[in-house]
Amino acid sequence: MSENVRQQAEKSLAEVEQINAVVLPEPKEATAVVSLKEADAPVSAEIRKRMDEIDMTDTQSIVSFGSAAQAELQTISQAMLTDVRNKDVGPAGDSLRSIVSTIRGFSVSELDVRRERSWWEKLLGRAAPFAKFTAQFETVQAQIDKITDNLLTHEHTLLKDIKSLDVLYEKTLNFYDELALYIAAGEAKIEEMDAEVIPAKEAEVNAAPEDEQVMKAQELRDLRAARDDLERRVHDLKLTRQVTMQSLPSIRLVQENDKSLVTKINSTLVNTVPLWETQLAQAVTIQRSAEAAAAVRDANDLTNELLTANAKNLRESNTMIRTEMERGVFDIEAVKQANADLIGTIEESLKIADEGKAKRAAAEADLKKMEADLRDTLASAKARKDGTGDVAATSVPR
Repeated sequence: MSENVRQQAEKSLAEVEQINAVVLPEPKEATAVVSLKEADAPVSAEIRKRMDEIDMTDTQSIVSFGSAAQAELQTISQAMLTDVRNKDVGPAGDSLRSIVSTIRGFSVSELDVRRERSWWEKLLGRAAPFAKFTAQFETVQAQIDKITDNLLTHEHTLLKDIKSLDVLYEKTLNFYDELALYIAAGEAKIEEMDAEVIPAKEAEVNAAPEDEQVMKAQELRDLRAARDDLERRVHDLKLTRQVTMQSLPSIRLVQENDKSLVTKINSTLVNTVPLWETQLAQAVTIQRSAEAAAAVRDANDLTNELLTANAKNLRESNTMIRTEMERGVFDIEAVKQANADLIGTIEESLKIADEGKAKRAAAEADLKKMEADLRDTLASAKARKDGTGDVAATSVPR
């Protein structure tokens, strides 16, 4: 790891500790909506200000009650989703895994001069192991430097994200409190409608002349419908407030994940990477010490292999030659098999000849019988034609 990256990592450590020390305020309980009667003067003024936004004769005023605050919730939610989607957690994690893969891909065991060489290495000749080792170490060092630079960039990005999430949390908490004011204003307006406005309108309907009662009754129905619409709208605002409260721990969870990852990245840069580099440097030194001994061992091993291989080849060749010398021109087993096959062939020929003779004799007898039957049939047919057969039915002229 370069000295510049090391200094930046140590410098960012103080910023990481400062961010981890920030304590976010806790939201109020979901049921802690202060009513107009219980609110102090400043809060009461804010509630009345929002009550003035309601026009019970205008349906659009009721439907859009608190919509500005609800639109802000949508903006905040989209900002939080965009922050999660665009976060560099994935690339940072990839960089951590890349470091591990780079180190694990560096195998010192491949450089062991005592290991059994493959047939390909024996055929082409083995390259100097220390030269390969040094070149591989240089490649690993370059990769580590590149990855640490990327990790430092991810760390800075995550620190900015954490600060942005602090602002997002504060805005969401303000919106949560703003919804409480709108809910209190809506409930106060409903209470005013039930206690004053609607009873007054009912009295007005009862006191109106007969020709005006229909119009007054319709106004009363519209007023009651508007009151119900406002009640439903207040219920929606309560649900929105509950969802907003649920989003607060979600923001904290994202922040905690970011803080954990930043801490892990910083620890990797400050502690882990230098340790890996130290271990690799030790591996180079150890390899240099073992190179001379490995060369001598290779020579001794080659001599022993040649002696052993020659003795083994001599024994195998002698065994094969002596075996062939002691064999006859023909193997007795082959002669026996040929004689048995010849006898079997002769016996099968005689058997087939006898069977053919018997079949010919049987066929000759059948031919004579068929000839006699044909002659008798022809004679019978001629007798019937001459009339002789009609007088003497069983007489057949010879």
